[in-house]
Formats: sequence, structure tokens, C-alpha cells
Amino acid sequence: MMLRRGFILFLPRLVGLLVVACCSVSIVYMLACTPKGDNQQLAFPRVHSPTVKEGYEAILQEREEQHRNYIISLKKQIAQLKAELQGRSEQLKNVQDQYPDPLDNRLDHSNTEKAQANLLAFLRSQIDKAEVHSGVKLSTEYAAVPFESFTLQKVYQLETGLTRHPEEKPVRKDKRDELVEVIELAVGSLNNPEGEGNAKHHVYTASDFVEGIYRTEKDKGTLYELTFKGDTKHQFKKIVLFRPFGPVMKVKNENVNMADTLINVIVPLAKRASKFRQFMQNFREMGIQQDGRVHLTVVYFGKEQMNEVKSILENTSKSANFKNFTFIQLNEEFSRGKGLDIGARFWKGNNVVLFFCDVDIYFTAEFLNSCRLNTQPGKKVFYPVLFSQYNPSIIYGHHDSIPSLEQQLIIKKETGFWRDFGFGMTCQYRSDFINIGGFDLDIKGWGGEDVHLYRKYLHSNLIVIRTPVRGLFHLWHEKQCLDELTPEQYKMCMQSKAMNEASHGQLGMLVFKQEIETHLHRQKLSSKKT
Repeated sequence: MMLRRGFILFLPRLVGLLVVACCSVSIVYMLACTPKGDNQQLAFPRVHSPTVKEGYEAILQEREEQHRNYIISLKKQIAQLKAELQGRSEQLKNVQDQYPDPLDNRLDHSNTEKAQANLLAFLRSQIDKAEVHSGVKLSTEYAAVPFESFTLQKVYQLETGLTRHPEEKPVRKDKRDELVEVIELAVGSLNNPEGEGNAKHHVYTASDFVEGIYRTEKDKGTLYELTFKGDTKHQFKKIVLFRPFGPVMKVKNENVNMADTLINVIVPLAKRASKFRQFMQNFREMGIQQDGRVHLTVVYFGKEQMNEVKSILENTSKSANFKNFTFIQLNEEFSRGKGLDIGARFWKGNNVVLFFCDVDIYFTAEFLNSCRLNTQPGKKVFYPVLFSQYNPSIIYGHHDSIPSLEQQLIIKKETGFWRDFGFGMTCQYRSDFINIGGFDLDIKGWGGEDVHLYRKYLHSNLIVIRTPVRGLFHLWHEKQCLDELTPEQYKMCMQSKAMNEASHGQLGMLVFKQEIETHLHRQKLSSKKT
């Protein structure tokens, strides 16, 4: 009884609390869900306003009217933009009618397949315009577009400026992506040869890539020539690609067998027996032992030191069992052009690759392959840009000792420079050399004859491959500019002498040596006082 009476007394209070709670929830719900106007919150229907339902209907009608007006405004703006676009299109069409684009004339946009075919024809015409299949006659040696060479890791470039290096990993992402794409496309082309069906063949990877060269003709596109290892030691695969400012297109896929391609290395010489001994050490290691497909022709001027030179040659012949050499002696004043010309014409065998070389040159076996791969009778001659070594006494003057020759042969700004003004080291087939007319034999002494020959090739229809190579070095030696030289020759000789000593920074350190030593002395004195 007591419990029932307590429950009856508590029940009205509980009902009252539930009513208050429900009212509170309703108020919160209405506050949260009431629609808002554009500038202020819409009020609840007041006591003397229409019923709640009628109030909400009025609010919804007002919102609907606002949205309708907004849609009408957007439609007007779209109509205005369409009218303006149509006007601009008509203006552009009038201009195109007055100045038609040759490409547009060839592309019929009404037929998709025809448009694609015409576009492909246009891109292929870019290959025909570029210097891919044949050379272009050029007015001067400065008009030639040089190649740059690259491997998987490095780019060897001529235009270094103040920040780039002659040998470097590509820093710019676009250059890295460009070369990676080209190598990948070449590998894909090798692994999917045309016309072989399902025949089994060697699967190529990027590790088979040996080296490549490329150059860009600004108004046509970029030409790439990539060399890959072949099935045997002396076989190679060569892929030619072209980017006509669009997709890369395969130009050629050919087998290149260099197993029987002989190189006749021709060296004109007068005195300099000690340098010739150094040259023969390089020739024996790289030419005889590693390559094995070389002939050496030495054209010697005068008789002074001749017996010593002949003895060096004969000793190398006996110790290396090497018989492929010719020694020609001339009793007259030294002329580099004449010596090379006589050496080239003296050859009586089949057509051969000629490598015009100097006694102060160091080459690798890889360079000899580059010499073969970049020459083709009646089509291509090779003008490599060699890396010229600075004076080791200056470069390594702060070291305890000067490193060995092999350790000095590194391609860096501090150790040397691309000798892009020199055209003396060159590879071409003997038939091309004879047909072009050989050297100008009126030029005596040092300099000039190589530029003259280079210009002859530029004026012909042969393709001139001009690219820096990593396996050809000019070894430093003190240069003597004789009084007998003509003013022009003497000037060229002195320019070459100045460039051979050291970099700008290293020469600057020599010029300001006294100033630097004075500064260091003052620093020592001030440190003692403190």
C-alpha cells in the first residue's frame, strides 16, 4: 500500500517532466531545421501569423522563386558566352582563310582516319627534312649541329656554360626522362622485331646499351642513334629514332657487324721519340691486345731520331707479334697534312677506315668501335671532340706526387676541356677521303689543314658526326710556336697553348699567387698576436 500510494504521488511529476523534455526537443529541432533567407534567418510563424503549415508553404514558395530566378540568370550568361564564342570562332576562321596553315590543308578533320594518316605523313616528312638519311650542304664549319653522347648513367656534352659539366648525370628531369624513354623504346623495338613472327631471339635489356648520340634540329626534331651489344663480341645492334616534336618514330633497325672492319691508324711524326714510345704503349694495349683489328702507318719526316723511332716500332712488333704496320720516311720539312695524305694514299688493300691521329693522343678500345660505328662509306664521316688534358703540374701541384697517366684520364672541369675547336682527329673511309680531294698540300707546318678538310665534308652531302667521346684524350705537352709559322698559324698555335695549361680558376690562382701568400702570411701574424 505504501509503495502504491508513493507511485501514484510520483506519477504526475514524471508526466510533467516528460512533457517539458518533449517541448525542449521540439524547440531545438525547429531551431536547427528552420530554413534561412538570403540575408537573415527566417522567423518562425508568430502567434497571429498563418498556421505553421501555411507558413512553411510560403517559405518554400519564396525559395523556389529565388532558385528559378538564379537559373534564369545562369541561362542568360551561358547564352552570352555562346554568342561571344561563336563570334571569336568566326574571326579565327576568317584569319585562317586569309592565311591558311599548310598543315591544316593536309589534315581533313571531317574524316578521322584520313586526318590521322595525314598527320603521320606530316611527321614522316619532318624526318625527310631533317639531316637523317643524307647530309645537308653547309656554308661554314660553325653551321654544323653537333651531336652529344650518352650512356645509361652519364651525358657527355659540349655546351657546358658556367654550371654544367662536360661529363655529368642529367640533372634536369626532362633530359633524364627523354633519354630513358628513348632507351626503353629502342629496347622494345629490339625485342619486337618486324617480320620475325614468333621466332626465338635474344631478349635485350637496358644493360645491353653501349652508347648513344643525339642532336636536335630546332625546326624539325631530335635524332637519336643508339648502339646495343649484338649476339657476338664484334656484332652490334643499331637503332635510329627520331622525335619530330611529337612521338618518337623508328627510322631504322639494322645489324652492324664490325668483326672484319679494319682501322688504319695514321700518325705523322718528326722527332719526339719519347712521346712515340708512350703512344706505342697505348697502341699496344688498346689497339693490338684489346681490339686486334688495326693497322699502324707512321709517316716520318727527316732522319733525326728516326732510328730510335723505328727501334720502338720493331720492338713492339716482336713482343706483341704484330706485323700490321707501315713505316714511311720522307726527307723533307714536317707537314701534318702531307703526312696524313701520303699515309692514306699509300694503302693498297680494300676500302679501310682511316683514323688520323697524333702522337700525343690516348685512345681506348671503345673509341675504336665508335670510330667504326660512326663511319659509313659514301654516307658518314666521324669528327669526334676529344677531351684535352690540362698541365698535370698545375692540376696536381698541391699533391705529393702526380698520379699515373691512367689515373689522370678523367673527364672533369678541373682536369681538362672538350677540344671543340680542333678537327685533327677524325675517322672516315679511305674512299670518302680520296673522293673529297684529300688534304690541301700547300699548307705547311702546324694547323689549318684539318679545318680545310672538315669544311670539304661540310660542303658535301655526307653526314658529319660531331660529338664528344669519352675514350679519346689529348695528353698535355708543352707547345712550341715556331717563328716560321704564318701570322694566322702562329695566332692559332698561341690560342691553343693558352687553353692547354689550366682552367680559368687555376690560372687565376697562379696570377694571384703572391696576393694569396701575402694574405695567408697576415692571417698567421694576426693569429699569433691573439
